[in-house]
Amino acid sequence: MKDQILAHLENPGQLEKMYRANKVPFKREFRTLYPDLKGSALADFWNERLNYESDEIGWGTRSELIFVIIASILAGLIAKFPSFFSIDEDFFYPRNIGFIVFPALSAYFAWKNKLSGGKIAAIAGACLVGLVFINFLPDVKTSDTLTLSCIHLVLILWAILGFAFVGEATDHDEKRLGYLKYNGDLIVMTALILIAGAIMTGVTLNLFKYIGFEIEEFYFKYVGIFGLAAAPIVGTHLTQTNPQLVGKVSPVIAKIFSPLVLVMLVIYLIATFFSGKDPYNDREFLMLFNVLLIAVMALIFFSIAESSKTSKSQAEIWVLFLLSAVTIVVNGITLSAILFRIFEWGITPNRAAVLGSNTLILINLFLVTWRFYKVLSKKEDIDGVGKAIVFYLPVYVVWAFIVTVVFPLIFNFK
Repeated sequence: MKDQILAHLENPGQLEKMYRANKVPFKREFRTLYPDLKGSALADFWNERLNYESDEIGWGTRSELIFVIIASILAGLIAKFPSFFSIDEDFFYPRNIGFIVFPALSAYFAWKNKLSGGKIAAIAGACLVGLVFINFLPDVKTSDTLTLSCIHLVLILWAILGFAFVGEATDHDEKRLGYLKYNGDLIVMTALILIAGAIMTGVTLNLFKYIGFEIEEFYFKYVGIFGLAAAPIVGTHLTQTNPQLVGKVSPVIAKIFSPLVLVMLVIYLIATFFSGKDPYNDREFLMLFNVLLIAVMALIFFSIAESSKTSKSQAEIWVLFLLSAVTIVVNGITLSAILFRIFEWGITPNRAAVLGSNTLILINLFLVTWRFYKVLSKKEDIDGVGKAIVFYLPVYVVWAFIVTVVFPLIFNFK
């Protein structure tokens, strides 16, 4: 990228194409080159452009706003399907919760990135196949494979959204890291929207109650559910049109919580040995270990995605390295507990699914930890850690597909 920038420094049109194709690496490499390019009118212009931050909130173009409004309304209408068509909520929501928002977000990025007709057809086709498959699975209330399919189908829809996000970019690694960062930013933005919505809800309900109107049931059935469905769509639009809103908040959150989680995790592991509980014989405790494992993995992934935007200090890299190493210990305990339960009580769909996912996570953690070690040893830069993450993401997608589609068949829908 550096050589390309230097080669086309006097070609504004080509620089613009390079920037639009790969914004993040372009910004990073240009900033490293700029000290030697000062004085060039075009270089000074690009420096101002790349470092300009507006304090104003942008709402995008009129067409973008119309798209977001329509998508939000459609998401709310899908969420209300059980009421409109007298569908059993226990049947509808577990199977279709992902279809309330993910297709709308995929459509947003497909439109924003101007995807080709073939890619749009692939996204629509994949969503349609998933919709038909999950809703035609036998309605067995006690089926573990049905529950697993519903959970892992959400991961497949998340992967389809990632496909739309990456778009036509040639640098897939950078865009996939950008997708992880987008997920972290979206969580922050959606949380802020929901907190603001909760405050408004409380004020509204109390104001109407004060003048004698009880509107709780109507409000939560219509306003509340439409608001919940719209929150991630609106949050996505705000993060894409105003990256400065959470662009500085997310790295701070990662920096604060990484060392705190590391300390908590070490203390928790030590306390576990004195608690009298163990994941080998306590199923709920094993589930808690798995939730903890996934949460810490998400934090590591998010922190690595953030590192693609800014440089990491040696202390931050050490924290993430130690956090990855301790998470390997947590994963090892979880994996041994699952194997113990399989040898003791036999294989079940849940145990097979958790065994597979934990094995994949363990391999990924070893790769990430090894990359962190190489960064600390000055053998490679932090980008290598990000590449270890994004290289492995398709493996999770394949496993999610196996659990969603194959497990119900091989376990006879049990």
